[in-house]
Amino acid sequence: MFRPCIDLHEGWVKQIVGGTLESQSSGLATNFVSDHGAAWFAERYRRDGLTGGHVIMLGPGNETETRAALAAYPGGLQIGGGVNATNARSWLDAGASHVIVTSWVFREGRVDRERLGELVKIVGRERLVLDLSCRQRDGKYFVVTDRWQKFTDVTLSAATLERFAGCCAEFLIHAVDVEGLCRGIDGELVAQLGQWSKIPVTYAGGANSLADLEAVTRLGQGQVDLTIGSALDIFGGRGVRYEDAVAFNRHAIAANAKIAHGGAGVGDAIEKSF
Repeated sequence: MFRPCIDLHEGWVKQIVGGTLESQSSGLATNFVSDHGAAWFAERYRRDGLTGGHVIMLGPGNETETRAALAAYPGGLQIGGGVNATNARSWLDAGASHVIVTSWVFREGRVDRERLGELVKIVGRERLVLDLSCRQRDGKYFVVTDRWQKFTDVTLSAATLERFAGCCAEFLIHAVDVEGLCRGIDGELVAQLGQWSKIPVTYAGGANSLADLEAVTRLGQGQVDLTIGSALDIFGGRGVRYEDAVAFNRHAIAANAKIAHGGAGVGDAIEKSF
């Protein structure tokens, strides 16, 4: 399934090459800056019935736009970026369906179990999404924090996802090495996530065509959804029409309904439609 996104940087909706987020300097690689505010995108997602999307605040100066998005689509968007035990509850009260947390539950490259437990107690497992975005090193996928620049000692594996699944409702995982490059998904990572995770996963990184959406659905064994950013036409991209991504979801939902009544599988129905 396609999940929409709104990435905010310095108060603007942008698409950024993830690996360049280490600073606010001229080294930041930006693919797109929108003339529309976050609320415009949120309203469009609401109108088209898209669920499970997220707003990511990339640094300070984004709270006003984030609150505008939540007002436009209450209960329809997850919120991430600077979320911690102090402010998580307020974001849910403002209309977020879930809060997304990464850096705050890692300290000095390790999981801070006390912080994680505190967060679960405050917001509840069912409204918490853990961001386990990763980069490759020595043939393994390591979770990275602090704008995806700092490596932790946590590698993605079946055991890791099983352990964290007891604390959250979903995972959000950016493949940082390909994020924003529009050169195709990391199929190896998607396949592993489909095998390893027992709860829903949203994968982001590299998507450049509708074929990537089909591939994530297949490789992820129905367990992994896809966020498309820079390749999407509403973000200035040329690889994927937003209307086609919406149609993909509608066909997938119809196919799931057909399965429930003993019909053909999702893959068969989608293949016939696209």
